[in-house]
Amino acid sequence: MDNKMFCFQCQETAKGTGCTMSGVCGKKPEVAAMQDLLVYVTKGLACVTTALRAASKPIDREINHLITLNLFVTVTNANFDRETIIARIKKTLETKQALLSQLGDVSKLPEAARWNGAKSEFEAKAATVGVFATENEDIRSLRELITYGLKGLAAYTKHANALLKDNEELDAFLQSALAKLLDDSLTVNDLVALTLETGKRGVDGMALLDAANTGAYGNPEITKVDIGVRKNPGILISGHDLRDLEMLLEQTKGTGVDVYTHSEMLPAHYYPAFKKYPHFAGNYGNAWWLQKEEFEKFNGPILMTTNCVVPPAESYKDRLWTTSAAGFPGCRHIDAPYGQTKDFGPIIAQAKSCPPPTEIETGSIVGGFAHEQVFALADKVVEAIKSGAIRKFVVMAGCDGRMKSRDYYREFAERLPKDVVILTAGCAKYKYNKLPLGDIGGIPRVLDAGQCNDSYSLALIALKLKEVFGLDDINKLPLAMNIAWYEQKAVIVLLALLHLGVKNIHLGPTLPAFLSPNVAKVLVENFGIAGIGTVDDDLRLFFGDVA
Repeated sequence: MDNKMFCFQCQETAKGTGCTMSGVCGKKPEVAAMQDLLVYVTKGLACVTTALRAASKPIDREINHLITLNLFVTVTNANFDRETIIARIKKTLETKQALLSQLGDVSKLPEAARWNGAKSEFEAKAATVGVFATENEDIRSLRELITYGLKGLAAYTKHANALLKDNEELDAFLQSALAKLLDDSLTVNDLVALTLETGKRGVDGMALLDAANTGAYGNPEITKVDIGVRKNPGILISGHDLRDLEMLLEQTKGTGVDVYTHSEMLPAHYYPAFKKYPHFAGNYGNAWWLQKEEFEKFNGPILMTTNCVVPPAESYKDRLWTTSAAGFPGCRHIDAPYGQTKDFGPIIAQAKSCPPPTEIETGSIVGGFAHEQVFALADKVVEAIKSGAIRKFVVMAGCDGRMKSRDYYREFAERLPKDVVILTAGCAKYKYNKLPLGDIGGIPRVLDAGQCNDSYSLALIALKLKEVFGLDDINKLPLAMNIAWYEQKAVIVLLALLHLGVKNIHLGPTLPAFLSPNVAKVLVENFGIAGIGTVDDDLRLFFGDVA
């Protein structure tokens, strides 16, 4: 490729084919290049750790954490800071070189495992290791599909690690899979098998994170969340990391500063442990892509704990702080090693000098329908299904985004038959979670299980219903799948659902650009993967009528 960059890992990639001059997300070519190189050297390190495990030599937990965080840094909208990424490349190379000394003959290892270039070589090397380093279209497609699934898996694993929960078997798989992506002897069939295994491990990763979150903060419960504002100065926390929120709430106690959630952090309100903080004010705003307007009006500092960063306007850039995998040049970054407390004092000090948030809406929204809460309501739900009060569930989990075509999901929700209930997780819910959709016998018609990683709850709910009704196939449930996707965490959720045997998933607003025609055909023929149509056509397809 002669273009300066090529990236097609997210749904909004330019023209539905790939960003070549600059990312739609705001990523610059020089940042994209270093992200490509970081993924490459991380695969090289994974080759070495996999070889060491094969020789019965243990791998330090810190190395596992380095690899997962490296992948998380390259997720869409996570880190735009080239110098931070370069620093991670250097650290990865240093770590790899130290480990290589424990192996004997390394000549048979892939070139990525042996390369140890200086910073002056980074740019030239990056130009050779991007997407098009793999010539065969189908091999390339499967390698990218697996890579993006592993990025999503790494993101969820990192959140569990932050709560001091690790799974060595999961780390070993992730690293061995990265190593296999450098193995030119693997066939299309081999990579299809690895794709499905990645989905299996995705279930394990989401289970690890679910156990970490619920173990630390309790099981989510039905909760009404205020979407208005108070009169105190505030800090807005966005992203997904509950440990960061806990530290922030602890450090803001008694300071006169309120804490608000934004976008994917909304479900934090559903956890019992966070309800003890009287200054945990509510949720401010909507999905990630509206943040420029909403962050401007919030007036106080914003802490981005993970991906979903939109390049900030100069007017509030000095109020945008990052931590962990997130980063943006010119924005201040706060971090600490796993298990240690981050010092959010500077953010709190800034908040005290800011006016309170400007009110942009009032009222409340209800959520907290994760697996244990729904299990508690199981008798009521089952009776509603048996009586015909609930005809069907439709899973509308996933991501929101900027494209006008995503209005489909709002209209689809508005026009659903009144005896259909939405199961959701992720920021896709912002298309309809404030609509007056009502309830069915006291069961809300939008059941919000939480963040994107809480799609695990939706899978457990479906498996529980399968058990209750004595079915031998999850696809026999009165359940339709109409999922929106945006980035790589949605990819691991999709692969996890495929592993669980879920078929006939409709994915939109467009199918991934990284699927070659042949790979897409495999997904269609074996799993019934399909795109979306018009609202009218899809209502007829799923429910046989148009509301």
